[in-house]
Amino acid sequence: MLSRHGLLVGAMLAAGCPGADPDVTIPRPDRCGADGVSTCLKPTQTDAFYVDQGMRYFDSLDASADPQSVPTYSERVARWEWPPWLLLTGYGRDMIPAVDRLVLAAQSDTTVPVRDCRAFAVQPFARCRVTMSIDAKDCGIFEEFTFNDQGEITFVEAWSSLPGLGPTDDPTDLWAEGPNVHRLSTRIPGLGNPDGLIDPTGRAMTAAAADDPEVADFVARTQDFWPMWSATLDAAGDDLYARGCGW
Repeated sequence: MLSRHGLLVGAMLAAGCPGADPDVTIPRPDRCGADGVSTCLKPTQTDAFYVDQGMRYFDSLDASADPQSVPTYSERVARWEWPPWLLLTGYGRDMIPAVDRLVLAAQSDTTVPVRDCRAFAVQPFARCRVTMSIDAKDCGIFEEFTFNDQGEITFVEAWSSLPGLGPTDDPTDLWAEGPNVHRLSTRIPGLGNPDGLIDPTGRAMTAAAADDPEVADFVARTQDFWPMWSATLDAAGDDLYARGCGW
């Protein structure tokens, strides 16, 4: 989660944002294959591996953790954090850790003391319920991790754990396994190919975006990351953490 304007310039200098020229041809691809969605893939690693990657992700956000404990990201990994968080908060293997280092430097007492990460047989293969401590205040988060066949994280998706802000309205579905889950990762073409490499301006993504306004928003943000991120931050207001964490 990003909340400080001072991070913007530093993050832009620290990491770039991948992009491509628009492709306006709009075919309708098969659900699986080169442009398949993430649920086309089956686990290729052990449950312990997926759990460890989730734990390493939160190590990278925890000032008390080993700084060498980091997750393995795909080249075009993307992170999407649902409101009140800031939607696309990173795109690319270098950008996400660079931004996270800057956030941790700005909020140097942040830790993640409570973590429950589990592996699943269907994507997203790792899912975590955690409590972060930010400025000595608790903030509950539900986070999911999508993987390619090499065991690299290709998509990170996060929600506040407050009622009404998670991926499902069912209070008994703690791990978002039910039929009424609202997530973006399973609608992104390309996450279901063995490498999990997306092409935001390719024909399959353009087709998906034409049918799905949330995919269209994701695509737009990958192509104009910093201006859109900054505008979303401005719109979020000073009560961002109060709304997302229940402070």
